[in-house]
Amino acid sequence: MKINKDKIKDFKIFNNINNDGIELFLNKMQLKSYQENEIIMHEGDKGNSILLLLNGEISITKALTLPTNKKNDTLNKAELLINDNREKEIIRCNAENNIIIGEISLFSKKNERTATVKALTNCNIAYLEKDDFFEICNQNTEIGYKAINNLTQIITQRLIDTNHQVLKLTTAFSLIVDN
Repeated sequence: MKINKDKIKDFKIFNNINNDGIELFLNKMQLKSYQENEIIMHEGDKGNSILLLLNGEISITKALTLPTNKKNDTLNKAELLINDNREKEIIRCNAENNIIIGEISLFSKKNERTATVKALTNCNIAYLEKDDFFEICNQNTEIGYKAINNLTQIITQRLIDTNHQVLKLTTAFSLIVDN
């Protein structure tokens, strides 16, 4: 499968970027296919790319609580994932949502993935490596400004949504404590 430029245009990261600018990013993207139930990324893994869901359906899960099991010190990462019984937020997305994932790893010092993403159906995902993204932004500052501005808007909306979720959790916790 080839990455379709018309499909890529629909992702918010490319808002207000002309076809030539989109082509710069498209030329650096790699395509990867995932089978149903395959893990695309694990929360806590190192990441250095932004991902665009081109087709298929995914679930995004994120731990809502900190690990409290002291036995976890002796478990390896795979065992931790299997034994992780913390509360999780689950979001289902399909390609029509034009979902971008992995954007936090572009800007964080630790470059860690902040969620686990699983293919619910066969999926095709376009990858854009961090170095390639910033190379394009640095060499083409007008396009780079627009792309980073678009990413800032995406990240800001996700931060607002996360703050709302924290407010709901703290409200529920305070109701439980008060009773």
